[in-house]
Amino acid sequence: MIKELTDQNFEAETAKGVTFTDFWATWCGPCRMQSPVIDQLADEMGDKVQFGKMDIDQNPGTAQELGIMSIPTMVIKKDGKIVDTVVGYHDKTQLEQIINQYL
Repeated sequence: MIKELTDQNFEAETAKGVTFTDFWATWCGPCRMQSPVIDQLADEMGDKVQFGKMDIDQNPGTAQELGIMSIPTMVIKKDGKIVDTVVGYHDKTQLEQIINQYL
């Protein structure tokens, strides 16, 4: 399951365990390509990783705080600390390899 994250709940929702947050926008073509890949990963890895998505147009504060300049940007946190940031479209295999480093 993928949670919809907001500026208000981002810190609390990503404070424990391994979390994967997709920063995206409705007008972003590469984001629309990335979305089904993340959906697949969430279905397959959802027991080990908490997946979330944040629309940067509706929630600009967190994206600004994290210095996100391009989307899609995926942020991986472990126990509340950012351990990796991935920018641009990545296929399922690439993202799986990146995530598995932190499990």
